[in-house]
Amino acid sequence: MPSAAPGVLRVRPLTGEATASYVHRLATAYRLTLPQLLDGAGITLSGHGTLPTAELHLSPAACHNLAALTRIPLPHLTRALPRLAPNDDAHHIATAAHWKRHEAAQQPVRACTLCTRHRSHDATDTAWTHRPPHRLVCPRHHQATPDPRLTSTVRTWAVPELAAAHHAHQRLLRHPRAATAWTAARAITTRWYDHQQHLTDRSHTRLNQLYATNPHLTTTGSASPALLARDLITYPETVALARALATLPNRPHRDTGNALNLIAHRLGLPRLPLNANDPLQAFLTHTRH
Repeated sequence: MPSAAPGVLRVRPLTGEATASYVHRLATAYRLTLPQLLDGAGITLSGHGTLPTAELHLSPAACHNLAALTRIPLPHLTRALPRLAPNDDAHHIATAAHWKRHEAAQQPVRACTLCTRHRSHDATDTAWTHRPPHRLVCPRHHQATPDPRLTSTVRTWAVPELAAAHHAHQRLLRHPRAATAWTAARAITTRWYDHQQHLTDRSHTRLNQLYATNPHLTTTGSASPALLARDLITYPETVALARALATLPNRPHRDTGNALNLIAHRLGLPRLPLNANDPLQAFLTHTRH
């Protein structure tokens, strides 16, 4: 069976890439199948699976063999591939890999095709990553995949505020309240989007802009395009709201009226009328910070 010579091709992992995605890209660069690559690396593969619904789980010995093949130190690989860390259900002695099906919420999403091609010696443009929220958009190549059910990336160049939101999100990460503010802001803007509140006109405009440059959004099966693109459509407002929430004073020292004026200004709205059931009202009333 053909095999890959260690270190001949330096295929760099993408940040957050699924292990199976990286191994598949590595195999493609060597013009091998995934089983052929693993066999040549002395790794016994069991089970069956395909991306993005399943992941490869490697034993500790198999992880070391993969690092030796790629000539990338194992700690570096583990940082880039979040699912590579040896797992409890892998045999500690055998040099083995097996497929395991993902839960729906754990499925990776398509990575930027141009970033992938650059890191694959032009052998493929397909990779799957577990991306954190602040990597929703590739600002360099104007691509995003807001939902795991999308098998193609969404081109975002027609909506320039998405790249601006990406850069603002990186600045938000420096704030000590960034994580909690982001979680709250995303829940709030998702509720507004689903109930068509406050930001409806700009959401419709943004969705139509994405339709114009991404016809595949309308042919994605049973899922609504508006739902598939929701995180992308609300992204600028989610970032803006999170930045505002992160800087609000603690509740005993907070003036709700002033807070609403600040948030409306950050969202580019003349005013922000809230009812008692609005999630932002609940946040301002009941959350300590």
